[in-house]
Amino acid sequence: MHEMSVALAVVDQVAEAAQARSARGVRRVCLDVGELAGVVSDSLTFCFGLACAGTVLEGAELVARTVPGRASCAPCGRTWDTGMPPDLLCAGCRGAATELLAGRELRITEVSWAPQPATAPAPSREEN
Repeated sequence: MHEMSVALAVVDQVAEAAQARSARGVRRVCLDVGELAGVVSDSLTFCFGLACAGTVLEGAELVARTVPGRASCAPCGRTWDTGMPPDLLCAGCRGAATELLAGRELRITEVSWAPQPATAPAPSREEN
């Protein structure tokens, strides 16, 4: 399952960032997932929960935002949503000299860290 390897990579990256900032936990991880990236969001969410078990991310929510595929035609400059399966022929000139502009993303866009516990003030000594 491809989504498990993606989930493990996300957990590893966020856990490394958590360690670097001495974070005690993670509340939410937001991802941009391109519709052409070959990732099934429901499967990724399921795998993410499993991958988080026993880590600083345990209990974290995964928010996956789908990024639509976009392409442009080099000869005529037209841009369009590719859809899924992707339509890579320009509707204007029927040219196939296209460039994918968006839709292959798989990027961590935001991490919400668990709040740090409040530090108790040092006990004061009363001097007599």
